[in-house]
Order: sequence, then C-alpha cells, then structure tokens
Amino acid sequence: MSRIGKKPIPIPAGVEVAIEGQQARVKGRLGELVQELPREVELVREDGALRVRPRTDSKRARAMWGLARSLLANMVQGVSEGFTRELEIQGVGYRAQCDGKYLRLQLGYSHDIIYAVPPDVTIATPQPNRIVVSGADKQRVGQVAAEIRAFRKPEPYKGKGIRYADEVVLRKEGKKK
Repeated sequence: MSRIGKKPIPIPAGVEVAIEGQQARVKGRLGELVQELPREVELVREDGALRVRPRTDSKRARAMWGLARSLLANMVQGVSEGFTRELEIQGVGYRAQCDGKYLRLQLGYSHDIIYAVPPDVTIATPQPNRIVVSGADKQRVGQVAAEIRAFRKPEPYKGKGIRYADEVVLRKEGKKK
C-alpha cells in the first residue's frame, strides 16, 4: 500500500479542479496546469478533496498511485501558492541582472551569457549575486534553475560558480608544496 497515495489532496479556496477521463486540469490564481494521469490509477473527488486510487493490485499500479498523487498535490500547491528556487552566485565579478525577458549573467567568461526567460516562469534578481526563480509548475521551476546553474557549476577549490541557496559545496584542499 502506498502511504503517499492514501492521503487525500485538499482543494483550497480559489482552486478549480476538472477531471476529464485520465486528464486533470487545475486552475488557480497563479495559472492553469494540465496533467495526463497514468491509466493504472483513477481520480475521484470526495468531500472537497481529491483521492487517487489504483485500478488493480499490480506492482505498476501501486507505483503509479503515489506518483499520481504527488503530481496532483504539486499542481494544486503550484496554482495556489507557487514554487520558488533560489540560486546564489559566488565569485569576484560574477553577477546577474534580469530585465523581464532576459537574464544577463557575468560569470568570468569573455562574454556575457544571455538567458531567455520562459513565459511560464518569473526570474528576479533582488541582489546582483542572488537569482530567484518562481512559477506554478514545480518541474519547470526546477528545470530552469538547473539550466541557469549549469552555466557555471560551483567548483570545489574556491567554491566559485552558481549554486542553490541550500546547497553545500564540499571544498577540496589545494596542492601541497
């Protein structure tokens, strides 16, 4: 039995959920998300909450049960509260600047890196060395943050590069004389 799958998903005020066969459509103040659920599970609305149930007792159905519940819970949370991922830039002269459509990164290369901001994600730079990626789709926010981090991953000797705000970079000792 899936402990995650058993939990009901409460629907907060201001969030509309439409179930059309295996497709779930969630609409809230931050946007609308659509997800096609695996055919091994069924989605039911009970007392103002969503429940996911497996259709059979197969191993795959039990695996998809927890997955479908997590995807739906992330959709409901995304359209009501949203998701945020913070990045930090460390290094002398490294900085970021966002003007809405483009993120300009200066990361020690001979040229600036210009990243086009996707329309379903917002990027803000409250400080030159901090980037805040936010949006309704958890997977999309994580993907955009990973793409930005990939421009200059943190290196283990001086710790320079772009890292997640909660990331711990293990430092290495330099050469010995």
